[in-house]
Amino acid sequence: FMITISSDPSKLQVEVIYQFITNSYWGKGRTIKQVQTTIDNSLCFGVYVNKQQIGFGRVVTDYAVFAYLMDVFILPEYRGNGYSKQLMEAIVNAKEIKDCKTWMLKTSDAHGLYKQFGFTELNKPEIVMEKLIK
Repeated sequence: FMITISSDPSKLQVEVIYQFITNSYWGKGRTIKQVQTTIDNSLCFGVYVNKQQIGFGRVVTDYAVFAYLMDVFILPEYRGNGYSKQLMEAIVNAKEIKDCKTWMLKTSDAHGLYKQFGFTELNKPEIVMEKLIK
């Protein structure tokens, strides 16, 4: 398939995004309202075959120094075609966030993909903190 990748929020198919994320290990239980809020407050990228959305990724950013990559996926039936690499290329090369020097993400299962784009384990984990609300 020929894919297109767009950061135009009007093209996003929120139901597709919601269905995938609410069933993922990292976003289980998010409401559709929460998914919409995350979209409204992030730089989002949709992956499309024809006009059907088959993938997604978003960046929470200040557009100057910091970018946090989240919610990256390709629907299972479209995996294995290099689409996640194309999506990552589009994200890391996006003109809106080209000045960001610090990028972060959390993943349990896609280290191989992200390492191809310069992501590594924490260089100084002792300086990174988090607060998780249960």
